[in-house]
Amino acid sequence: MSARLSARRLLAAVTTVWLAGVALAAPAAARASTQPLAAAVYDFGPGRAGASAGALLGLAGAVIGWLAVSRPAGRLGVARGPLGARTAVAAGLVALTLGVLVATTADAGIGTGNGRGGAYVAILVGLASTILGARAVSRVRRTS
Repeated sequence: MSARLSARRLLAAVTTVWLAGVALAAPAAARASTQPLAAAVYDFGPGRAGASAGALLGLAGAVIGWLAVSRPAGRLGVARGPLGARTAVAAGLVALTLGVLVATTADAGIGTGNGRGGAYVAILVGLASTILGARAVSRVRRTS
């Protein structure tokens, strides 16, 4: 029964993050942009920075979640407590939030330098991190 409750909590958290991202991005998307449509190749604007930060944070969370699931006796494993599992879930939710925020506020499509491609990567890696962390959290609950 605890696995079903954690799945419900995970679904509620992902839904909340997605709705918060849409709610926060709506006013920014409604505002007319004064920036050019496509960014230069070497520009590192807020879209690229947010998407890159989200993708890197999600990747770190996915690695931590993988270590927590695959090596239970390791430093971040489930045998030593829920630190690695909770860290992976938190990093995944932050990566999801950044990815949704950048994807909804990007001015143009993929390949224009506004961060939309990186935002999609951040969403996918954040989702993987959240799922791995939730799986590790459920294993922590089973072992204790």
